[in-house]
Amino acid sequence: MKAATLHELKQELTHLPAKELLELCLRLGRFKKENKELLTYLIFESHDERYFIENVKAHIDSEFEVIPKDNNLYLVKKSLRKILRTIMKYIRFTGSKIVEVELLLHYCEVLKQSGIPIHRTTALTNLYEAQIKKIKKALPSLHEDLQYDYTKKMEGL
Repeated sequence: MKAATLHELKQELTHLPAKELLELCLRLGRFKKENKELLTYLIFESHDERYFIENVKAHIDSEFEVIPKDNNLYLVKKSLRKILRTIMKYIRFTGSKIVEVELLLHYCEVLKQSGIPIHRTTALTNLYEAQIKKIKKALPSLHEDLQYDYTKKMEGL
């Protein structure tokens, strides 16, 4: 089965009655956890971006507390990538460069403060540097005042 294009789906959805559209959304939410999370964000959290960012930051902090503190760098690397996957999912949900910069900056700050030896292995160094590159790439699309504020925060990294 070939999937329809986004344009075709949009045209069909405009012709559907509200009740049928509601049923389609609920059915879509049943199939994948990520679909359910996206619907939750769009319905309950998209109107207050600042609150959403704070919740995600708290989630990041709690995930960092669970990272194993022993010298098993494999588990540390795996945990850091898991946190990063979650962050990237939330960034995709919002589609906002501000949220992207905020969350990636917070990730890098917490990573630096965690005491994890990121410069001991190439993989962890590359992981950290890739996030810095993503932040730098997203910065020019922000307002000048925000660019200045976030650049100041990046200097601490």
